[in-house]
Parts: sequence; structure tokens; C-alpha cells
Amino acid sequence: MQLVLNKRGVGLSIEDGLFKIRTGEEVKRLAVSKVKSIILHKSASITTDAVLEAIENEIDVLFMDRIGKTKGRIWSNKFGSISTIRKNQVAFAANQQGARWIIGNLNNKIENQKALLLTLGKADRSSDLEIEQTLQKIMRYQDKINQLEYNSILDIADKLRGYEGRSSRLYFECINKHLPEQYRFTRRSQHPAFDMFNALLNYAYGILYGKVEGALIKAGIDPYLGVFHRDEYNRPVLVYDFIENFRMWADYVVINLLMQQVIFIEFFDVENQVYYLNHHGKRILIQSFNDYFEEVIRYKGADRSREQQIVLQSQKLATKLKSY
Repeated sequence: MQLVLNKRGVGLSIEDGLFKIRTGEEVKRLAVSKVKSIILHKSASITTDAVLEAIENEIDVLFMDRIGKTKGRIWSNKFGSISTIRKNQVAFAANQQGARWIIGNLNNKIENQKALLLTLGKADRSSDLEIEQTLQKIMRYQDKINQLEYNSILDIADKLRGYEGRSSRLYFECINKHLPEQYRFTRRSQHPAFDMFNALLNYAYGILYGKVEGALIKAGIDPYLGVFHRDEYNRPVLVYDFIENFRMWADYVVINLLMQQVIFIEFFDVENQVYYLNHHGKRILIQSFNDYFEEVIRYKGADRSREQQIVLQSQKLATKLKSY
């Protein structure tokens, strides 16, 4: 499970070999073996003993800001595997094989988006034509991506960004038209978010970024050596390349909550027209997100959780890089 400490004044310590979570007078205890990662928000605290216990048990400790962005992390020195993987990343990013990997990721992303759009159809079938037209437009951009000729990602990067960006705009426009009226948005906005939908999705992506970065680090991959996304100072750009395979899962969690109409304006703090999830909103989103990611589904002939799939894909990439 993922332990999230986002209440003001909450503290985490170790007592009798158990994690102890204290909020005011309330105390809860949790077996260390049940925790896979710990997320701390502003005004939460953690003792050195708890940090050392997390390191010893290979539990990720992440520090997040109010919009769900990971600002720092602590991980075990057992992570990292063999340095050959990281040495080979540079060559992989510069050649045809790296570009082919990126195109595969974008195809996975688009296929997942298409599948999600098909779930949005109304019972009376009144929206079927609209969804079908959007799918046809998206597939035209997908065809353009797959028809590109290249020797490295540099040959096609600008075209890929253009095609992928236009495809994503169509995707979000179609989602917007099918949301209940109170959740509709003007445009997809990352930071800041000017509506409930974008605030929820940005926070969900933040959680997903943390999971993906942790999986890459544990597999021995440097998350800062990217292939497609432009190098940025202190930004784990490989996470943005790799995460394309899994974004739809965050999309689904958010859209499902909105379709059930269980999200209310009271779950947000609105400051200068910018929306921030408050404690109540985070609790619902995080619980829904973790439930979805821990759900066991059939994957390549075996029963695995979605979280395990991220780990397996990270290991698969590490194996590719190791033998490159």
C-alpha cells in the first residue's frame, strides 16, 4: 500500500517495529511490510528512525507539493543495479532503436486513449458518431507517426511533437464534451489548473510520475537521461517518455470519479482562479487511484496488478539497455 501523509501536523515514526502515524491525539500503527511507498506533503513530519526503516525495507519516501508534484525522494542504496544500464542509455537515446521505442510508447498511449473514448458513449448511442469521428481523426495522426522515416529521434522529434499534440487535443476535447456539465473545462491546463478536471488530472499524473520514477530507479535506469522529451534542468525527462504507456490509467481514475459525480467544489481551494485539491479531495482521489493500481488483472498470461506492470516494463527496458 501507499502511505500518504497530507494532513497538517501528521507525523510518522517507528515504535515496536511498526510505523506509527500520529495526528493530534489519534494514533494508528501499521506493519512495515504492508507499505510500498510513503508520500509526505507540507506540514507532515517523519523521524530519522522511520526513514532508516523505509530505506532498510526498500520503501520509497517521496516529498510532494500541493499540486502532486514530487519535489524530492529518498530511496535505498540497494537500488540501481549495474552501471552498464546507465552507460548504454546515452547511445540508446541517440540511435534508431531509441526512436523506435518512443514510437512504440506513443502508439500504446494513443491505443489506450482510443479505448477510453469508446467507454464514453451514451446509453442512447447519441454520441457514437461524435466519438467515431474523433477516433478517425486521431488514427490519421497515428498513421502519420508510424509512417515517419528516421535514423534517430532527432530526425523526427518536431513532427512527433506536432502529431502527438494534435491527437491529444482531439482526445481531451472529446472527453470534455462527455463530462457532466459542472466538470467541463476550457482547455487542458497543467500548472496552474483553472478548473476541477485539470486539478484532479494534474494531481493524478503527479502520483503516477512518482510511481514511474521509482520503478525506473529500482531497475537501475537513470530517469534524467531521456530520449524524446527535451532535456530540462533537474527534470526526470525519461519518466515523461516512459509514462506514455500508462497515462490512460490516471485519466480513467479521474474520469470515472467525475462520471459518478462524487467530486464537489468543496474538495478544492480556489486562489486567484487557480484550483488546488484540499485534504478531502486528495483523500478521495488517492484512495481511488491506489485501489485501481492495486487491482489485479490479466497481463501477458499472468495475474498482475497495474503497479506490477509498471515495474515489469521498467525491468524489461533495463534488460534491453543492459544487453544493448
